Amino acid sequence: TDDQGWGDLSVHGNTNLDTPHVDSLAHDGARFEAFFVQPVCSPTRAELLTGRYHTRSGIRGTSAGDERLDLSERTIAESFQAAGYATGCFGKWHNGWQYPYHPTARGFGEFYGFCSGHWGHYFDWTLEHNGELVQGNGYVVDDLTDRALAFIEAHRDAPFFVYLPYNTPHSPMQVPDAYYERFAAAEPAMRHRDPEQEDLAMTRAALAMCENIDANVGRLLQKLDELDLAGETIVVYFTDNGPNSWRWNAGMRGRKGSTDEGGVRVPCLIRWPSAIEPGTVIPQIAAAVDLLPTLTELSGIEIVGEKPLDGISVAPLLTGQSGPWEDRMIFTHWNDRVSVRTQRYRLDHQGRLYDLAADPGQRRDVAEEHPEVARALREAVAQWRQETMTDLGPDERPFPVGYREFPTTYLPARDGVAHGNVVRSNRFPNASFFTGWEDTEDRITWDVEVATAGDYEAVLYYTCREEDVGATIELAFRDAAVRGTVAEAHDPPFVGAAEDRVPRIESYVKDFRPLPLGVMRLEAGRDTLSLRALEIPGERVVDVRYIRLRLLEP
Repeated sequence: TDDQGWGDLSVHGNTNLDTPHVDSLAHDGARFEAFFVQPVCSPTRAELLTGRYHTRSGIRGTSAGDERLDLSERTIAESFQAAGYATGCFGKWHNGWQYPYHPTARGFGEFYGFCSGHWGHYFDWTLEHNGELVQGNGYVVDDLTDRALAFIEAHRDAPFFVYLPYNTPHSPMQVPDAYYERFAAAEPAMRHRDPEQEDLAMTRAALAMCENIDANVGRLLQKLDELDLAGETIVVYFTDNGPNSWRWNAGMRGRKGSTDEGGVRVPCLIRWPSAIEPGTVIPQIAAAVDLLPTLTELSGIEIVGEKPLDGISVAPLLTGQSGPWEDRMIFTHWNDRVSVRTQRYRLDHQGRLYDLAADPGQRRDVAEEHPEVARALREAVAQWRQETMTDLGPDERPFPVGYREFPTTYLPARDGVAHGNVVRSNRFPNASFFTGWEDTEDRITWDVEVATAGDYEAVLYYTCREEDVGATIELAFRDAAVRGTVAEAHDPPFVGAAEDRVPRIESYVKDFRPLPLGVMRLEAGRDTLSLRALEIPGERVVDVRYIRLRLLEP
């Protein structure tokens, strides 16, 4: 799940909400007491996929291409696919949009969801199915679950690997009335350790969203029971970072974005009736990088790829076959801040040492009391930086276009660069669009690399006011160009505010209409794709959400 903290489950003692279906995974399987991820979305997802720290795999950020998983990395889905499993991903991908960064190039036979870091509306809104935009059906988490259930049903007689990354309780804070009503006026009994920091409206919405997640987990578990697959199916539940607001989190310091305990310690529950004893509790520290080696070992399949893993298999802990367990170090990184965790201690990004056995809230620095421990961990952080971050400079990778096996490429506003008067609809790029286009000197550009020379159908997704109809727009790449005239107004209202339970910080969204620009001949290679206006009869040109390029027969 997305932005759900350790404390957002009733199995961890939070009486503000009830999550019986998720809790059942702990009761019927194993619960990790100290499981760690990265402070934000895309790094954690990359570590699940690769079993390697995200700093090794090209992840620099959460948008505008910085979230892309290097093409040299091999994923957990590729391992299962190579072993004959049907593989499907249903939800928020967030490790690259354009093929071959797309999930269908990373081991997944089917993808339904969105590739961006967040989505702008959760009800009946545009999603993607195997590279094509489609209309979503109902509330997004319910819809994603429906697709996963259909996939499981279709592959019930063969092995399958399902990755179901929900996009809640990430903002915007939208949830169906049936879940929100009981929280709308609730006064949570359990609060953040600094209650004055807590936004109760945000807490209420998040709790409601978590209960919706729980209901969908219940649907998933029920489907496995109905198909008589529960006993032979491994179910893993975890979250990608700490909570996205100040709310109850067992008194831990930090939240999403922080490398402190509260930003990176999350739930991890694993059920497998065939091999994991009900009620197993695992005190040893573990991390997202451990899931690939663990699940491949439990499933008895080979790992595809030759790069060394940072994760280790914790299968012996799950199956009760482990002997003495060696202490280890788990590193977390974000925004050039690095923290390291051992079984007992955490060294934070400022070099302060905390004994988490005695001080789980990180309130007292004990570096002077344990100088040798502090020194060893500081040296370990320095070495980790040297080993994993030396190639983590500015992201200069272009956006790929034009693969025969995946002929349609969307270039969203979030991956483009605005010039002149053009601005984003919001400072968070992921669900944004370009607006403010009003001059022939203005430009919108994308750094692209064309993989296959050929003819490409170019389409602009736009909105336009009635008074601005008539602008002539040119899309150019090297010597090739196509032009189109905006002949029809399309000025829909913004969507989202009516459904938001809390005022959002991201962009509101609207419906964008496709405007065919024509067919252009693109040669293979890297250059700038540029969008400009040749004639502007009104005050503005258009607002822009996507450029779509479709490779025709080369």
